[in-house]
Amino acid sequence: MMKGGVNGMISSASATEGLENREARRESHEQHMVRLKKEEDMKNQQKMSTHGSDRQVGGNHYKDCVIQPTEYIVKNKLDFLEGNVVKYITRHKTKGQEEDIRKVIHYAELILEYTYGKWK
Repeated sequence: MMKGGVNGMISSASATEGLENREARRESHEQHMVRLKKEEDMKNQQKMSTHGSDRQVGGNHYKDCVIQPTEYIVKNKLDFLEGNVVKYITRHKTKGQEEDIRKVIHYAELILEYTYGKWK
């Protein structure tokens, strides 16, 4: 059964309240256009950054690199060990410092061992 009594009509008081609520929520054309522009900009930004190569998770130590380590590694078809050498040598000044240099040495030693059969 509808609100408002026997004949199913909404009382004029509740109709007026509903109209006032709609008017209070109503935005101007200018506000509407600004909101739509913001929503469109957000969608475009999300589309632009859907590629993993467009963002870095867990820091910003590669942000100033002219060539991202991952791009260099992939385009040069480096394996895991070689890729880690590139990664750690690239970031040592901005992140891990001495520890990253030790990692470079460790991965280089692993390359010598697994690729060339050389042990220390």
